[in-house]
Order: sequence, then structure tokens, then C-alpha cells
Amino acid sequence: MPNVAGKVVLITGAARGIGAETARELAKRGAKLALVGLEPAQLAEVAAELGEGHFWAEADVTDPESLQRAVDGAREKFGRIDAAIANAGIAPLGSIRESDPRGFLKTMDVNVNGVFHTARAVMPSLAESKGYLLVVSSLSAFAPIGGMAAYTASKAASEAFASALRMEVLHLGVSVGSAHPSWIDTDLVREVADDLKTFTEMRKRLPWPMRAITTPEACARAFAHAVERRKRRVYVPRGVMLMHWLRNVPGSALVELFMRPQLIKLIPQLEQEVRELGRYMSERNQKLNS
Repeated sequence: MPNVAGKVVLITGAARGIGAETARELAKRGAKLALVGLEPAQLAEVAAELGEGHFWAEADVTDPESLQRAVDGAREKFGRIDAAIANAGIAPLGSIRESDPRGFLKTMDVNVNGVFHTARAVMPSLAESKGYLLVVSSLSAFAPIGGMAAYTASKAASEAFASALRMEVLHLGVSVGSAHPSWIDTDLVREVADDLKTFTEMRKRLPWPMRAITTPEACARAFAHAVERRKRRVYVPRGVMLMHWLRNVPGSALVELFMRPQLIKLIPQLEQEVRELGRYMSERNQKLNS
């Protein structure tokens, strides 16, 4: 797929953030978009913005039946699916000690099971088109950060899933890649930062590139390029590649020694902020996923 002109690309979590911005970028490059997500009004708005000839469907990636209906709807409209981006994801608030079990379970359900359901639903179409699946993992998959254990676990699982699936579908002519963005300036990141002031302070104290912030537009360009080139890995920003090569370093005793004073101070502050909030996700995500 040297370019995406005329190709059909399905994106989950497409109502806003990285998903919506990637849809805009792919539409500029001539792709036909199938937008899938939980917010029908926002999906319709993005689809209208992209112009005529695109498709949207409300679906929950944790509900395989609703997701299958969305995929079937896209197939009915376009006759094919050439690529898919398993982008839908959430992040809970707080440490494991102070977390609500529902937050952990929901994070795993969306970020891991949701990727599985997406891959399974689109694979027959991708096998026909010898297409491409991009699984959106994270820098967090190989650079664990205190206060983000649930998110880190889910993104490490999605990375491993993509790597195993890549080998499973080689004989079908399907390519699978994983994306590893660091902090992207999206609603999700801003809402967590608004809820937890300690979160911003902790991020600023991380070593580069673990603290780097990237615009949604730059991330979308990287994702669109990955779809065009069927990339095995995509890093946003590119410096994240260094953390992948050195993936044992973030969890090493040396980095723990460096971060220890900050963590001893900031994790209790983070836990107190979560207790005061009285919820386990950002307000919008908690409503959507309740």
C-alpha cells in the first residue's frame, strides 16, 4: 500500500483526539474512512468535516457484536476494508493502591480486549485485501511510570498481541504494526492533567524522551505514514525509538534510584488527589464507559 488514495481505512476511537486527527490526515491523502466510536454526534461531525463518501458507526470495542455490526456496515458501504487502526483506549486515574478495581478492569477491557475484538472483526476483510492493521500501543509499553500501572500493563499487552498476531497472519498477506506514542496533547491527556496536578509535575521530571509532548497533527501524520508504508513499528516522536532499544533501562535500578526522591514525594500526592476526586477516570470517560 504505497499510498492510501482510494483505500478504505477503519479507525476505532475516531470521535476525537488521535483517532479523529488521523482520519483527517488520511482523508487528505485520498483515503475513505470508516469511523467507529462511542460518541455518535462527534463521529457524525468528523465524518461531515471529511466530506462526502465516508462512513461512521457507533460501537463499543468491548462489545464484539456491536463492533462486528460496525465492520459489516463499512463492508456493505465500501465493499472492502484495506486497513484498520485499533486506536480506542482509556487511562484510569491513580495508583494501584488507591485505584478502583473497576478502573483497572475497564482499562484492560478497552485497551486489550478491545484490540482483540477489533482485530478479529476486521481480519477476514484484511485477509481479502491483504491489508494492514495498526495497533495503538504506547511508549508506556516499554517505559513504565509510577501511577500508571494499569495503563502500562494494558499497552504492554497490546504490543505483545500485535507482535504475535503479525506472525499468525503472515501467510494471509496481512501486515501488523504497533504504534508507540508518548504524551499526545489530546483530550485524554489534558483531562487527566486537569484532574491531577501532580500528574503534570511528575511528567515534567521524567527524562527525555519520556516527557516529550507531541501534537495530535504530528501523531496523525506518523500514523498515516505507517498505514501507507505498512510499518512494523511507529514511534511518536521518533526519539521514542531510543526507549524501545533501551527498554530494560526505565525499569532498571539506576532509573529507579534517579526517580526515587520524586516518586516518594509525588505518588502520595497523586493518591490524595484521586481520593478527593472520588472517581477512577476522567469525567467524560467515566460517563462513556459506565
